[in-house]
Amino acid sequence: MSEFIPPLEVLIEQFNRLPGIGRKSAQRLAFSIVESSEEDVVKFAESLVNAKRNIHYCPVCFNFSEQGECDICRSSTRDRSVICVVEDVKVLLAIERARGNTKYNGLYHVLHGAISPIDGIGPEQLKIKELLERLNDDSIREIIIATNPTVEGEATAMYLSKLLKPIGIKITRLAYGLPAGGDLEYTDDVTINYALEGRREM
Repeated sequence: MSEFIPPLEVLIEQFNRLPGIGRKSAQRLAFSIVESSEEDVVKFAESLVNAKRNIHYCPVCFNFSEQGECDICRSSTRDRSVICVVEDVKVLLAIERARGNTKYNGLYHVLHGAISPIDGIGPEQLKIKELLERLNDDSIREIIIATNPTVEGEATAMYLSKLLKPIGIKITRLAYGLPAGGDLEYTDDVTINYALEGRREM
């Protein structure tokens, strides 16, 4: 028997289903909703439904879009010879946020995941076929593989590299290393290894 009345328990369970939300956090969120005004709760519910109904995938790069192609794919100022391949939209947005400090002005392709046999995710579940279709455009000169530095991200990068190299397009891998202001003493082994491998001449 649950410690909460049914409507509250159902709300907690729904929050608990979200990634990164544990039972305690779900309870706090549920209590916050119950204690909010009806007007605020209705606005919150409407924003959820509105987001689900009106946010779609860009038919070109699979970024989020409200209608048709996303703003990046539609932009006339982007370098269309370069495509940066990322696992999800969150990474795309992180790179876009950093654009003021970087020289990247190319396009993107969102895979919506990484190869993970243990989770039943293979290349077929990712937007790899769609990426290959984009490469029919002769103007593309470089693919930047920007998958995460995890076991799954590395497996995906290796798979893409082997798949794309025969096409004859330049394939590069996003470098990973030490964060600015970081302390070597507290840096994990994997990050130090990436930093050593990605070292450059001064």
